[in-house]
Amino acid sequence: MPLLIDGHNLIARLPDMRLSDPDDEAKLVQRVRRYCFRRRRRATIVFDGKTPGGGFPSLPRDPVQVVFSNNADAVIKQRIRQTRDRRGLLVVSSDWEVQAAAKRLGARPVDADAFAAELMALCSPAAKEKPEPTDDVETWLRLFEP
Repeated sequence: MPLLIDGHNLIARLPDMRLSDPDDEAKLVQRVRRYCFRRRRRATIVFDGKTPGGGFPSLPRDPVQVVFSNNADAVIKQRIRQTRDRRGLLVVSSDWEVQAAAKRLGARPVDADAFAAELMALCSPAAKEKPEPTDDVETWLRLFEP
Protein backbone atom coordinates (compact mmCIF):
# COMPACT_ATOMS: atom_id res chain seq x y z
CA MET A 1 0.00 0.00 0.00
CA PRO A 2 1.71 3.25 -1.10
CA LEU A 3 2.01 6.29 1.13
CA LEU A 4 1.53 9.93 0.23
CA ILE A 5 3.05 12.03 3.01
CA ASP A 6 2.67 15.70 3.92
CA GLY A 7 6.35 16.06 4.86
CA HIS A 8 6.48 19.17 7.03
CA ASN A 9 3.25 18.16 8.73
CA LEU A 10 4.84 14.83 9.72
CA ILE A 11 8.12 16.43 10.85
CA ALA A 12 6.15 18.61 13.27
CA ARG A 13 4.74 15.43 14.87
CA LEU A 14 8.06 13.63 15.39
CA PRO A 15 9.53 14.23 18.85
CA ASP A 16 13.15 14.12 17.67
CA MET A 17 12.78 16.45 14.66
CA ARG A 18 12.31 20.20 14.38
CA LEU A 19 11.09 22.26 11.45
CA SER A 20 13.78 24.81 12.32
CA ASP A 21 16.52 22.21 11.63
CA PRO A 22 18.02 22.83 8.17
CA ASP A 23 18.39 19.05 7.73
CA ASP A 24 14.84 18.14 8.79
CA GLU A 25 13.73 17.09 5.30
CA ALA A 26 16.78 14.87 4.76
CA LYS A 27 16.29 13.24 8.15
CA LEU A 28 12.64 12.50 7.40
CA VAL A 29 13.46 11.07 3.97
CA GLN A 30 16.03 8.70 5.49
CA ARG A 31 13.61 7.57 8.18
CA VAL A 32 10.80 6.98 5.69
CA ARG A 33 13.24 5.05 3.44
CA ARG A 34 14.05 2.69 6.33
CA TYR A 35 10.34 2.32 7.03
CA CYS A 36 9.56 1.57 3.39
CA PHE A 37 12.37 -0.98 3.03
CA ARG A 38 11.21 -2.78 6.17
CA ARG A 39 7.51 -2.65 5.31
CA ARG A 40 8.00 -3.20 1.57
CA ARG A 41 6.11 -0.05 0.70
CA ARG A 42 6.60 2.92 -1.56
CA ALA A 43 6.14 6.53 -0.48
CA THR A 44 5.98 10.01 -1.92
CA ILE A 45 6.88 12.81 0.47
CA VAL A 46 5.66 16.27 -0.50
CA PHE A 47 7.33 19.32 1.08
CA ASP A 48 6.45 22.99 0.84
CA GLY A 49 9.27 25.12 -0.51
CA LYS A 50 12.33 24.75 -2.69
CA THR A 51 14.69 21.81 -2.90
CA PRO A 52 17.46 22.27 -0.32
CA GLY A 53 21.15 22.43 -1.30
CA GLY A 54 22.18 19.07 -2.90
CA GLY A 55 18.66 17.72 -3.16
CA PHE A 56 18.02 14.07 -2.34
CA PRO A 57 20.13 11.42 -4.04
CA SER A 58 18.17 8.43 -5.26
CA LEU A 59 19.14 4.95 -4.28
CA PRO A 60 18.77 2.04 -6.69
CA ARG A 61 15.12 0.97 -6.57
CA ASP A 62 14.46 3.81 -4.14
CA PRO A 63 11.06 3.33 -2.49
CA VAL A 64 10.78 7.05 -1.68
CA GLN A 65 10.07 9.86 -4.10
CA VAL A 66 10.54 13.43 -2.84
CA VAL A 67 8.59 16.39 -4.26
CA PHE A 68 8.99 20.08 -3.42
CA SER A 69 6.22 22.53 -4.27
CA ASN A 70 5.00 26.01 -3.46
CA ASN A 71 1.76 24.37 -2.31
CA ALA A 72 2.21 20.86 -0.91
CA ASP A 73 -1.49 20.46 -0.07
CA ALA A 74 -2.48 21.12 -3.69
CA VAL A 75 0.12 18.63 -4.95
CA ILE A 76 -1.10 15.99 -2.51
CA LYS A 77 -4.72 16.46 -3.64
CA GLN A 78 -3.64 16.31 -7.29
CA ARG A 79 -1.64 13.11 -6.67
CA ILE A 80 -4.67 11.52 -5.00
CA ARG A 81 -6.82 12.36 -8.03
CA GLN A 82 -4.18 10.87 -10.37
CA THR A 83 -3.89 7.61 -8.42
CA ARG A 84 -5.63 4.65 -10.05
CA ASP A 85 -6.11 2.58 -6.89
CA ARG A 86 -7.18 5.28 -4.46
CA ARG A 87 -8.49 2.77 -1.93
CA GLY A 88 -4.94 1.43 -1.63
CA LEU A 89 -3.39 4.86 -1.00
CA LEU A 90 -2.58 6.01 2.55
CA VAL A 91 -2.44 9.80 2.86
CA VAL A 92 -0.44 10.90 5.92
CA SER A 93 -1.38 14.37 7.17
CA SER A 94 -3.07 16.04 10.11
CA ASP A 95 -4.30 18.87 7.90
CA TRP A 96 -8.09 18.58 7.98
CA GLU A 97 -8.48 19.78 4.36
CA VAL A 98 -6.03 17.13 3.11
CA GLN A 99 -7.74 14.45 5.18
CA ALA A 100 -11.19 15.50 3.91
CA ALA A 101 -9.97 15.49 0.30
CA ALA A 102 -8.40 12.04 0.76
CA LYS A 103 -11.63 10.66 2.19
CA ARG A 104 -13.80 12.34 -0.45
CA LEU A 105 -11.58 10.99 -3.28
CA GLY A 106 -11.56 7.45 -1.89
CA ALA A 107 -8.06 7.32 -0.35
CA ARG A 108 -7.37 6.41 3.28
CA PRO A 109 -6.34 9.37 5.46
CA VAL A 110 -3.91 8.60 8.29
CA ASP A 111 -3.34 11.14 11.05
CA ALA A 112 0.30 12.30 11.14
CA ASP A 113 0.48 11.70 14.92
CA ALA A 114 -0.52 8.04 14.46
CA PHE A 115 1.95 7.53 11.61
CA ALA A 116 4.71 9.31 13.56
CA ALA A 117 4.23 6.83 16.42
CA GLU A 118 4.46 3.89 14.00
CA LEU A 119 7.51 5.41 12.32
CA MET A 120 9.26 5.98 15.66
CA ALA A 121 8.52 2.45 16.84
CA LEU A 122 9.73 0.78 13.66
CA CYS A 123 12.74 2.98 12.94
CA SER A 124 14.11 3.59 16.41
CA PRO A 125 17.61 2.27 17.12
CA ALA A 126 16.09 -0.06 19.70
CA ALA A 127 13.80 -1.66 17.10
CA LYS A 128 15.09 -5.04 16.05
CA GLU A 129 14.61 -6.88 12.81
CA LYS A 130 11.94 -9.55 12.84
CA PRO A 131 13.61 -12.87 13.65
CA GLU A 132 13.49 -15.68 11.14
CA PRO A 133 10.81 -18.28 11.85
CA THR A 134 12.18 -21.25 13.79
CA ASP A 135 10.90 -23.86 11.37
CA ASP A 136 12.91 -22.31 8.49
CA VAL A 137 16.11 -22.37 10.53
CA GLU A 138 15.55 -25.99 11.52
CA THR A 139 14.92 -26.94 7.90
CA TRP A 140 18.18 -25.30 6.79
CA LEU A 141 20.10 -26.99 9.59
CA ARG A 142 18.77 -30.42 8.53
CA LEU A 143 19.65 -29.75 4.89
CA PHE A 144 23.23 -28.72 5.60
CA GLU A 145 23.97 -31.06 8.47
CA PRO A 146 27.23 -33.08 7.96
